[in-house]
Amino acid sequence: MNLKRRFLQSDFVQGVLCALASLYIRFVFSSGRWRSINGDIPRTFWTANEPFILCFWHGRILMMPYCWERRIPIHMLISQHRDGKLIARTVSHFGIATVAGSSSRGGGAALRALVREIRNGSCVGITPDGPRGPRMRASIGVAQVARLSGAAVVPAAFSATPRRVLASWDRFVVAFPFSRGVFVWGEPIRVARDADEAALDKARLAVEAGLNAVTRQADLLCGEQPVEPAAESWTLGQSDEDSADGDAGRPLPLNAGAGG
Repeated sequence: MNLKRRFLQSDFVQGVLCALASLYIRFVFSSGRWRSINGDIPRTFWTANEPFILCFWHGRILMMPYCWERRIPIHMLISQHRDGKLIARTVSHFGIATVAGSSSRGGGAALRALVREIRNGSCVGITPDGPRGPRMRASIGVAQVARLSGAAVVPAAFSATPRRVLASWDRFVVAFPFSRGVFVWGEPIRVARDADEAALDKARLAVEAGLNAVTRQADLLCGEQPVEPAAESWTLGQSDEDSADGDAGRPLPLNAGAGG
């Protein structure tokens, strides 16, 4: 078992696996039929060269590189955990840069790095329920980045049919080749620079509601059963049987990076 673990954790093997993952994503997109709903929303920002904060749920990472204009620079917040590093290597094949950080390690530095990238003209991407959940419940980190940078938060989601929804904490959606898919964009959400704690939490809830709305719309447009958010009472260590939805725990303020 230790030999197998060392083999899978070797830099070469992980590089090969990430390259294969990127090839799978490319094949799924090129073999399928995809459309964009409300694509004029991000296009307005791109045309005006106005950076914004792209938000989507952790379980919808797989096909999101194809919601993006390749010519527009973006930095994704990725956790420093092993799984986060694998995601970072995979998305690098699509020209997506990353910022490493989470609430437990480097959270403050990651927040400052994201704000700096926005001020330098780059968009940033955040999965506000990652890296540990609860599923489809937004942490406060995204609202903090929006307040400090002045950038709008734009929710987005993808869905596809046929697909497989994994039994992971985030109910990770795997689109199949030759599928019919959709990207759905939501209305921008802005946070005032002088927002207090109550206003920040209100913004967090607005982001959560916006993300859940576009995610549900995407699933319904594909004729799939919508994935539901984890129960709000979900706590660290709680099993799916305990809460019917949950897994690993309410994130701390900047626990908004993709990956494990």
